[in-house]
Amino acid sequence: MSFRDLFSARDVTVGKPWQRILELTIPLLIGNIAQQLYNTVDTIVVGKYVGDDALSAVGAAGPVVMMIFILFIGVATGAGILVSQRFGAKDRDGLSRVIGNCLTLTVAACVITTVLGLIIVRTPVFFGKDILQLMNTPEGNIYNWCKTYLTVIFIGVTGNIFYNILAGIMRGLGDSVSALLFLLLACGVNIVLDIWFVAGLGLGVFGVALATIIAQFISAVACAIKLFRMKEIFTVTSRELKLDPFLSKRIITLGLPSGITQGIFSLSSLLVQSLTNSMGPIVIATSIVVMRIDGFAMLPCFSYGNAMTTYTGQNYGAKKLDRLEQGSVQGILISFITSLILTTATLLLGRPLAGIFTDTQQLIDYTAKMLRILAAGYLVMGMTQTVQGYLRGIGDTKTPMWISIFTSVIMRIPVAYFLARLTVTEEYPNGRAEAIFISLVSAWVVGFILSMIFFFRSRKKLREKVAAEWQLEPDEPIPVAEQV
Repeated sequence: MSFRDLFSARDVTVGKPWQRILELTIPLLIGNIAQQLYNTVDTIVVGKYVGDDALSAVGAAGPVVMMIFILFIGVATGAGILVSQRFGAKDRDGLSRVIGNCLTLTVAACVITTVLGLIIVRTPVFFGKDILQLMNTPEGNIYNWCKTYLTVIFIGVTGNIFYNILAGIMRGLGDSVSALLFLLLACGVNIVLDIWFVAGLGLGVFGVALATIIAQFISAVACAIKLFRMKEIFTVTSRELKLDPFLSKRIITLGLPSGITQGIFSLSSLLVQSLTNSMGPIVIATSIVVMRIDGFAMLPCFSYGNAMTTYTGQNYGAKKLDRLEQGSVQGILISFITSLILTTATLLLGRPLAGIFTDTQQLIDYTAKMLRILAAGYLVMGMTQTVQGYLRGIGDTKTPMWISIFTSVIMRIPVAYFLARLTVTEEYPNGRAEAIFISLVSAWVVGFILSMIFFFRSRKKLREKVAAEWQLEPDEPIPVAEQV
């Protein structure tokens, strides 16, 4: 493979399945690490230069941002699935129309996200309260700084939305390296601006948010330039940009369940955040640090899931059932081995990692303890995300959504509050922090069991579908072609 090939679209319908999955996963993993650095660097900088209240403020903003980003996550997921299927089927016209409609939908997503985000953060729309008050965010610095951070993020959200959707299109084409390169560029800019704005200019939380949106805008522009140079694969003119009602509905129908899934995670986090906030500042800060470290430990899980979606989508489009089955088994095995290694590293390095974020010894001790609780869940999460990536690649985005609704809301939230209630003492009037993390691990384990059940069912149905409809000839239109 030449150096230029690294930055081109990649056909994963040929070659060894495990090798193609790794080729997709490694850039995604590095990119996800860089993406995680956006939030982590923000947290480290404000924690070191402003204080623990600022650390809590930036961390508490995360669930709100994710909750509002449901729409563009849905468009990005739907785009990636249809792009990979059309590219696998060698359908240039269909691919061009999918990308054009995605771009138009992205503009709409930007407007809606900006307006809705500012409304819920700046106005008391929830029975006389804004979203932060509804979450029991402590008054004073934490509340004020969190509102400032969210306001700036939503004003400049366009860069974030366009990068994620354009990067999703590029990954659907098998070009995850270019998306990685632009993300690394933005990450470097973000780190430099964070330190300059906060440590140099003393802009505090406002400076962290400003650095983030500038960096995201740079990555979005770079992605757009690269994507529109792929004229040998697709063409986007005014004709393709015009919304096709059926096609745009198809994109949203495929993607919205994934967006809702992320929204469910965020809603669950919001409701659990309310419980966390009631336990006091030290638990709030502990939760933020744990989630930052946990975010890195989980990155391989999400990377394999996204890679499996692209791999499955292209091979589904090419109607290669044997590669679908081989790739799913090999992907699950690879994700398990990777998660095992990283879980061990997290357990061994939990305390030193916590020390990166804060010098408060009590906070470091709490963080190390909670990471030990979460360790059991990392192994199953890798396999869960790989399986769910497979389901999304064949167009089944609803099953992962329903599993998430059950585990994250119907199960986790009651378990968290129940365990908190059981651990109420004079020293811990609102329960112990362990309740929050035990409930999370429980949800992960149940989610793994359910995902595996539906995975085996879907493989059986796909075999029956192939026997009834597919002749597995490359030139025959694939089932989704009629819908697109």
